[in-house]
Amino acid sequence: MTSLEVKIDKTNAYGGSRNPFAHGFRDLIVYQRQRELARKVFEASKRFPKDETFSLTDQIRRSSRAVGAAIAEAWGKRRYPRHFVSKLTDADSEQLETQHWLESARDAGYLNEIDCQTLLQLCDEIGRMLGSMINKAEQFNVAEPLVLKEDAASEESAYCSLTTADFVNR
Repeated sequence: MTSLEVKIDKTNAYGGSRNPFAHGFRDLIVYQRQRELARKVFEASKRFPKDETFSLTDQIRRSSRAVGAAIAEAWGKRRYPRHFVSKLTDADSEQLETQHWLESARDAGYLNEIDCQTLLQLCDEIGRMLGSMINKAEQFNVAEPLVLKEDAASEESAYCSLTTADFVNR
């Protein structure tokens, strides 16, 4: 009778995480830029009229914050490239929605042109970074190989490397 032991190898050629870009979503520059956007939108929206509290103010704050939430979710889904891309697409949609609300605030006179353009440029930058991540989704994939060790009756052991994809189509 043999026993089966599963070990997960989490290192790469760099000696660290399988992803050379970041160890967590907080390390992503796009996430850091989104946080900056959300802070600036929050500060700017404090000057909106009180009668906009439950409409424009709420919408612009939600959409600017949702960008970061979708990036964090994408990071958690990076093992599955299609899910990763889907979540990044959600993040991009949220930044586009934020652009709409910024322009609406400018049109209503709640944001001056300079502040609006500054925030729109930050949205554009985030959108470009998200587009780059979408186009390079495979580079963010972390399908960790599973190393199976079979203890035979003798002292010899057999090793094989499998990825999680090897188990999906069986």
